Parts: sequence; structure tokens; C-alpha cells
Amino acid sequence: MFYPTDLGFKMPPEWAKRQQTFIEFPIRKELWENDIIEAKTAYSNIAKIISEFEKVTMIVDPANYEDAKKYLSDKIEILQIEHNDSWIRDNGPTFITNDKNEIAGICWLFNSWGEKYKPYDKDKLVAKKIIYYLNIPCFEAPIVLEGGAIHTNGNGTLLTTEQCLLNKNRNPDLSKDQIFRFLKRYLGIQKIIWLKNGLYGDETDGHIDNIACFTSETEILIQVCENDETDPNYQITQENLKILEESIDVEGRKFKIHKIHQPPKRFYKNQRLTLSYINYYLVNGGLILPTFGEDAKYFDDMAESTLQKIFPDRKIIRIDGMPIIKGGGNVHCITQQMPAISQTFPS
Repeated sequence: MFYPTDLGFKMPPEWAKRQQTFIEFPIRKELWENDIIEAKTAYSNIAKIISEFEKVTMIVDPANYEDAKKYLSDKIEILQIEHNDSWIRDNGPTFITNDKNEIAGICWLFNSWGEKYKPYDKDKLVAKKIIYYLNIPCFEAPIVLEGGAIHTNGNGTLLTTEQCLLNKNRNPDLSKDQIFRFLKRYLGIQKIIWLKNGLYGDETDGHIDNIACFTSETEILIQVCENDETDPNYQITQENLKILEESIDVEGRKFKIHKIHQPPKRFYKNQRLTLSYINYYLVNGGLILPTFGEDAKYFDDMAESTLQKIFPDRKIIRIDGMPIIKGGGNVHCITQQMPAISQTFPS
């Protein structure tokens, strides 16, 4: 049996040049309820913004094709694939590349964040269908994993949380070491930095893309709560910050840690929303940043300023993150990048 690493493949960092972005058009009415039109508009607006930087392909269920066309600009490619939900970061493929400038896709097992939303039978097949459409090699990994649960620096080090990857609703029979071996074989990972928990109330069971991410091989950005010890995120983020400050990469280098302050609390249907500036999305030459309303302007401005210093050559585009977070995620959750290449495997 061949693993991706046997052919020199590894997962590139998110700041690498990309070929295009994939998004899934909102479809689960019971999730969005009366806000589904707002969600469709928000997804479509984000697709339009990204299309100014790179190609965008919108995954549309055939039953919703005519409806989706009303929202999408002519620049957006439509790919008809049946699906149950609209979080392609988690049920879409993870793309990997090698030094031969070849690209392949990984299909992880998908169980709807620990059986939280049913049905998800169509979502389980989306990654494979995208990979087959692209006519690139497909590696099927025998492990439940969502793309939002992992983040790599492209040089062998990966960020994740114990709350998610060690959760018994994902892979109850796998140990921490066994999970590491799978990620090593499929993503080229040599070291995992295990944070403890994700943000409070995150129904994904602590996805890393809400709490911390690499911004370069040796720099990490973390969202923190520092001024309110009664906030559950205070203990969560301070514990994770300490772990990062004591961590090293595969070459033994300490990381430069950047902090970004969490936005003000927001509630929807009597539940606290998991708001995060870490859930931004890089595009070729740009950065799409979710923001959270007029009374969050001070924090939105601070987040933009921090990110502009980290990425001085990127144009930052703000988007209203509130319509999307009502469904449980944000701009990073609804997107999946495909790295740029000049050649693929022959058919």
C-alpha cells in the first residue's frame, strides 16, 4: 500500500499560491431556518470577492441549480454535486503537493462532526467527487477528520486540539500516537502541537481554525481572552497560549507568537456564538477577514491592524461575519483552497 508521503506528497501551508477556491452553496434548511436567504447572499458575496483574486468553484446541489444561479455572478464556476451541508473546509478534499509539482487529494472519513447533523450521506462523497472531477490522484484515509481541525506550517509541524482529534465521537479506537502516524503518512507531518481545547461553545468540538493558526513557518497567531477571568475562553486561551510559548518546530525553533483579542460576545437563539478572527481566509494577494458589527468596530480594527502587520503585502477585505456564524462557522469554514501547480498526473 502506498501512502502520499511515499510519493513525496505533503500538505502545503495556506499562504502558498493557489489555483482556486471551492465553496458549497447553503442547502440545509433546518440549520439556517429563516436565515437561509441571508446565508445564500453571504456565501455568494464572499465568492464574488474571492473571484477578484482567484478562480472560484461553487458546489451546487442539482436540485438547487436554478436558485443558486440567481445569487452567483458569471465569474463563479458552478459544479453540480449533491451535498447535505455547506462547510467544505470539513467535508471537502485536503490537497497535497510534491516537489515534482504534482497535486493529489485526500478524502478523510466524514461523520458530520461526531454525528451532529443527519443525514450526511451525500457530504461523505463530496471530496471524492471533486477529486475525480479534477482528474487527480485520490488517497482515501481511514480516519475521521475535518479540514478545520488541522493547520500546518508547510514544514512538518501541525496544529490541532486534543478536544477535537482525540474526541471519542471521531476515532474512539485510535490513540494519540496512532492519529499522529496517520497524519505523518498522509500529510507529511513530523510533529504535532496539541492544544487542549478550542473556543467555548464551538460545536465542532474545538476546531483549530477558530483559535490558532500558523502565519509563517515560525510564527503563530492565537485569539485570546485576557481581560475577563469569568469568561470560559480566558482559561482556554491562556492554557493554549502557554503551550505555544513552550513549543518548538521540527527544527527546534521557538515560535514568534502574535495575539489577537476576541470580539465582543454575540448570542443567537439564546446561545453564545463562537466568534473568531482566526477564521480568516487567505487568497492570492489578499485576506478575507470576518467582522462582527458596529459595536465590535474597535476589536475589528485591532484585528485588521494585527493581520496587516503580519501580512503587509496582502490586501485585507472585511466581510460581515454575522450571517455565516449563525450556521456555526465563518469564512475559513466555508472555503477550501486548491494549491497552484503547472502540471498534474496523466489521466
